[in-house]
Amino acid sequence: MSEDLKKVANVMGWPINHSLSPRVHGYWIKKYGLNADYVARAVKPGDLEQTLRSLTAEYRKKGEVFRGTNLTIPLKETALEIVDVLEPSAVRIGAVNTVVIGDKGELIGRNTDGVGFIDSLAEHIDIGQLNGGTAVILGAGGAARAVAMALKDIDLAKIHISNRSADRGEALVAHVDDHAAYLPWDQRSDIMETADILVNTTSLGMSGQPPLEISLHKLKETAVVSDIVYVPLETELLKEARRRGNIAIDGLGMLLHQAKAGFEAWFGVTPDVDDALRRYVLEGIGQK
Repeated sequence: MSEDLKKVANVMGWPINHSLSPRVHGYWIKKYGLNADYVARAVKPGDLEQTLRSLTAEYRKKGEVFRGTNLTIPLKETALEIVDVLEPSAVRIGAVNTVVIGDKGELIGRNTDGVGFIDSLAEHIDIGQLNGGTAVILGAGGAARAVAMALKDIDLAKIHISNRSADRGEALVAHVDDHAAYLPWDQRSDIMETADILVNTTSLGMSGQPPLEISLHKLKETAVVSDIVYVPLETELLKEARRRGNIAIDGLGMLLHQAKAGFEAWFGVTPDVDDALRRYVLEGIGQK
């Protein structure tokens, strides 16, 4: 590959205008002075394979090199059946959020959501303090799966998963294995005293969504509370956790940290996640 050709990556989803990824990657491209571009592309699930396999030739005609893509809803699971190589991270989580074009043009699927979550936690706490502890995860979607597997990997002893749909919750428990147990949604407040970390992976509490109703009355002061929602940045769950003296971690850190691995693979630079980046991204969504 000629190093003087522009490298291009993108984010695909349906719809896609909500994505903050172009702002994140565009900031890094400018910061590091790269001959690169990162764009959003609206792609329906049924068009994903044809799009992925045609972009290398499409960009080559323009004298550019297609390096890969991020995938967002609803394409993460669709990609499992499309890519040529599935890295262990994608297999374990059951979704692909990052595709890298290999040296022979092959589509390599990976998932960086789990490591993004852990790296975000590590900005605020010593990860080792959670070893052997108990987690309570609200939700059972793709983000919950990534969070559950990441917490299992850092040796939490028990992971309680509570979800509005029992079938989905129990399916995630089965995927995580004997580290996990299903907690009925109406009992989500009942075992707070056992939690060393509470993670909301649902959309409840997000702007325009219903509130997350949960009592933190029994939560110990040493517990960590994390919400993957970042609009608003300070959800009611995090506000209540801070009022009680708990460490509260917003969802923006996970978004920024999960982006690092893709950027490095596509553009050959390991980017920094710092306060300047956070401020820039928050400006883009009208928050401070």
